[in-house]
Amino acid sequence: MPIAKSNEPQRDAPRERRDAADDAVLLGRVARGDVSAFESLYRRYRPRVRRFLEQRTRGSHLIDEILNDTMLVIWRSAGTFRLRSTVSTWILGIASRKRLKAIERSDHSVLDPDECRAPDDLEEHVFRREVRVRLDRALESLSPEQRTVVVLTYYEGYSCREIARIVGCPVDTVKTRMFHARRRLKALLSERKEDAA
Repeated sequence: MPIAKSNEPQRDAPRERRDAADDAVLLGRVARGDVSAFESLYRRYRPRVRRFLEQRTRGSHLIDEILNDTMLVIWRSAGTFRLRSTVSTWILGIASRKRLKAIERSDHSVLDPDECRAPDDLEEHVFRREVRVRLDRALESLSPEQRTVVVLTYYEGYSCREIARIVGCPVDTVKTRMFHARRRLKALLSERKEDAA
């Protein structure tokens, strides 16, 4: 009986390791003030960070600001990277935090300035925005390890096996972190729903 092949896309593990090692070398050079290394890292990560932000940010007027803030933090804080995760996880974590700050600065405006909505859509739009803000705040309250697993799974589309390789831990550890993260998110979102009622 033939073995069914998985539909999960296979990634080239040796290439991933080379890319991750190359990223770490580039970031080390950035920490020493190497502008060309920063330009290389910028070209490599700009499209990925933009996609990440576009999936999570309503209002395209914020995306460029968040992207620029993220890249500025990378330039200034490259020396603080301690190899506890991959460079990509570190960068996406910065983008996620910058995104939340940008949303808070925009005073949680109900409508984007360039959007027009029919009155029937307004209530749904407000509800979705409130849910998104609550979810983002709940995510921020998770431990960095749990938040990383959630972001890599639901926003980046990685499998547990891929996440284990990215963060350098066993697959069962990834599953345990996801279990606890889901349970914590469920509790936090229930509490906030009750508080809002």
